[in-house]
Amino acid sequence: MDQAAGLRARVAAEMRSCPSPAPATPLMVVGPERCVNTVRELLAHWQASGYRWVGDPDSWRLAVVSPESPYLTSLIAEQSRWALWVDRDAEAFRRGLATLTRLHRHGGPRRLLAVHHPDLPRRGLLDNLRQAATSRLGIDLLVLAR
Repeated sequence: MDQAAGLRARVAAEMRSCPSPAPATPLMVVGPERCVNTVRELLAHWQASGYRWVGDPDSWRLAVVSPESPYLTSLIAEQSRWALWVDRDAEAFRRGLATLTRLHRHGGPRRLLAVHHPDLPRRGLLDNLRQAATSRLGIDLLVLAR
């Protein structure tokens, strides 16, 4: 009996000393599946640049969502952290604004993080999209410098 109690106490002490993994923070990324690696790189860059809200970049659970997803409304109701993928092609502004409009119509988030290719300058496309989101839809599109 004493031996079993000692073993239980030792196991309990070891469990207390082992750090439990931090829970993953979900981030819903509206865009193509191919953007996941770039979003991870951006999170790591922002964390290294001093954005403390990022925390451990590996603790984010990225979920890519198509703007045409039939589950969009239920995901909006369940999730609080959203990002918009902004591509760098000629249709990026039109596609980004259409996606934000769709989110807005579904009662979507009022604030989204803009995630994009590292070589996409803030001036121009990103600023224009941010201004259109604010003025037309009342959505705050957070654009961080790279």
